[in-house]
Amino acid sequence: MSQHIVLALATFALVTSITPGPNNLMLMASGANFGMRRTLPHMLGVALGFGAMVGLVGLGLDQIIARSPLVAQGLKWLSFIYVLWLAWKIARSDAPQGRKGAAARPMTFLAACAFQWVNPKAWMMALGALSAYSAGAGGVIGVALVFTLINLPSVAVWAAMGQGMRGFLQDPLRLRLFNWAMALLLIGSMVPVLRH
Repeated sequence: MSQHIVLALATFALVTSITPGPNNLMLMASGANFGMRRTLPHMLGVALGFGAMVGLVGLGLDQIIARSPLVAQGLKWLSFIYVLWLAWKIARSDAPQGRKGAAARPMTFLAACAFQWVNPKAWMMALGALSAYSAGAGGVIGVALVFTLINLPSVAVWAAMGQGMRGFLQDPLRLRLFNWAMALLLIGSMVPVLRH
């Protein structure tokens, strides 16, 4: 295992994990609406779910999808529909903290794990990392491990930013505007995927 390759992979993992994308936008909204403690299962689901996805993709699942354009196209549209549903849920989460109804809940660990499979940014990250770094970074398991270790603190930054805004978002109008902005940004994150 080359230290230079592992360092390059860690840098790639940090840049791709900490930049805006569907996971990070949803975590920021969750941190703002529910706080860090209640968002922790969501954060763990993103980090561990993505690591598992990298491992499974690296073991050949990507080849099955690549051989079937219909499956690839179906996954793209399934992703978009799911992101629209998530955006709608975020946009409708407009009750100030402390006055939320019983129906308002953060994303669960398993839902966050499952979301990685329909997250276009996650697919691009996984395929890019595996094709560029798996040979020198301890193979598929090495890439998955590095991403898992880098991903958790990266996504925690977004949830913490959301939590940091909780005081400002106590005003119902500000919270409503914030949630709608997060929902629109989440939908906007899908535009590049739908163009291809």
